[in-house]
Amino acid sequence: MSISGTDRLARTTVFTPRLHALLRDHRGQDVFRLDDDTVGVAGPVLTDQILAARPATELERPTFKPLHGRSIPRTEAATVMQAIGRDVRAALKKPVPGRLDLSGEWPHVGHVYLRDLILGADPYRLRILMDRTLELTPKLTWTVIATGAALPGRLRPGAPVTSIAGLTANAATYSDRRYAMGLYRRAAAPVCFTVSTLVANAYWLGAPFDDETPNEHILYESMRLLPPSWNILRNASPEYTALDSRIGTGDDVLLLPLLSHRDPELWDDPDVFRADRWATLDPDDHPGYLPFGHVSERCWGRHMVMPLAGMLLDILRAEGTTVDPRQTTAKVPLAGLLGVDKVRLVGAGRGQ
Repeated sequence: MSISGTDRLARTTVFTPRLHALLRDHRGQDVFRLDDDTVGVAGPVLTDQILAARPATELERPTFKPLHGRSIPRTEAATVMQAIGRDVRAALKKPVPGRLDLSGEWPHVGHVYLRDLILGADPYRLRILMDRTLELTPKLTWTVIATGAALPGRLRPGAPVTSIAGLTANAATYSDRRYAMGLYRRAAAPVCFTVSTLVANAYWLGAPFDDETPNEHILYESMRLLPPSWNILRNASPEYTALDSRIGTGDDVLLLPLLSHRDPELWDDPDVFRADRWATLDPDDHPGYLPFGHVSERCWGRHMVMPLAGMLLDILRAEGTTVDPRQTTAKVPLAGLLGVDKVRLVGAGRGQ
């Protein structure tokens, strides 16, 4: 395991070897070869050009790839995202209990809180699809989905559940129930996973925070140092060779916000957590900054992630929560969602 990252009160962020090697060998490079048929791109100009050259195909879309071989039309994807969006807005309107204790191991604690807050009214066969252990392997995920779809009984239309769960009500056959449950997980789980990971990252990298620092600045800086989506894959396409001759006709392109977010040509003190930098920077147009994808195809979850993460930060900051001072190291595993694992948060005056 290689060590790299941002120090904050003697904390060390430990990247898995592959991520460490990318930062060590390719930071500051625009284009570089990763293997025989994959080119890495981190330069902001070429990144913009590649992402604007053509829309993402269904196989390149992060959330709505084909589901068990069944294509997900964009109209259906929009319906699903609108449903989970309504559920998030409803959750944000719920009163926060007084003296809410969210100390413990993050991002797990935050994930469970969000799951219950947003989806607590849903049947167990759906809520179990939010379990973080299902991230370990797609096979395990589909085993759980297949089991739930085979259980007797089904959700009645009009049942008092979330909007995203309501989309499963008309699934009459086993195949349709399995597909509907797969969509439920595809849409709902990333919201809980992403928000809890983002807040865990923010606390590990930057806590304690100055009282006057806005949540948005904390989150933007956290996403800079640990971008939730650290790479964007585009399959080989003739448009890319036309943009840069170093990209061959058979080359896939791996765009790397992991690198552009720490490029010393684009950022002052690139490895230092400085939330104050966002007082003068625009996250929507700063070169190389892609926490929610390119302007040509922004992540649909953006308007759910930021308010939910801000809500969690409000709760934690009000309670005086911070990182357990006895924890000095946190690991960043190789995963699609980039984040520190097993960060211990403690209440005010604890863990001393």
